[in-house]
Amino acid sequence: MSTAASADPTQPLLGLGQVRHTRLRPTRHAFDYATYFLLLPMRSLAAGGLCALAINRAGLMSFHDVDHGDGRNAAQGGALAWLDEVLHQEGIHDAKGEVWLHCYPRVLGYTFKPVSFWYCHTADAQLRAIVVEVNNTFGERHCYLLDRPRWGVEQVATKVFHVSPFCAIEGSYRFRFMRTADRTVARIEHDDAQGPLIQTSVSGVLVPATLAAQRQALWRFPWMTLMVMLRIHWQALQLWRKRVRFFTKPNPPTDFVTR
Repeated sequence: MSTAASADPTQPLLGLGQVRHTRLRPTRHAFDYATYFLLLPMRSLAAGGLCALAINRAGLMSFHDVDHGDGRNAAQGGALAWLDEVLHQEGIHDAKGEVWLHCYPRVLGYTFKPVSFWYCHTADAQLRAIVVEVNNTFGERHCYLLDRPRWGVEQVATKVFHVSPFCAIEGSYRFRFMRTADRTVARIEHDDAQGPLIQTSVSGVLVPATLAAQRQALWRFPWMTLMVMLRIHWQALQLWRKRVRFFTKPNPPTDFVTR
């Protein structure tokens, strides 16, 4: 798969697409929503690249470093410095190329990011690692590090972090990522001891994150990031009504990163 997404490889991008979720057992439950998200070249932005998006400042649509990693601000090196520390601690020292961050923006000052993906490349633009950054609605955060992934090839990680009260912390995740010049797809499937349980994906067509593109997205979905949280609770209510088993939240894992 190509890692180029526009004529300008340092251009921040806006993804316009769909979130899909299907639960297979004990009762089938499925939904999909239109969405939009950011795909940001973090090293280029740190080097002072031009960007129409509001970065670490107020805006109708914006990105803030403190929303990721360990919450360090731009003066402390921001989320990119946190990511580099994580990679180095895990023995990955050759991810010196561009880092593309797939995440939700802040909209009207608010955001909730169920999952963000850090695509880390070598200096010769080869995919070296992917960090899957997961947040739950209890304010907790955990990361899954995928070492030497390949586009379109399934990667597996043991599930250790509580996300939904309707899923036990058991089994594994199967990740698969695809990227072309103008489209991205991220798939996450959760398997338990009985086999496939949940299938999710987020996909979108990529366009430069110009002011015009931001205005169009905001016009179509002005409350998008607030709706992410509301929809999570609405779907939880639907599962409760269907009498899907409820699991009490355990303590978070001791390690912040699962490799």
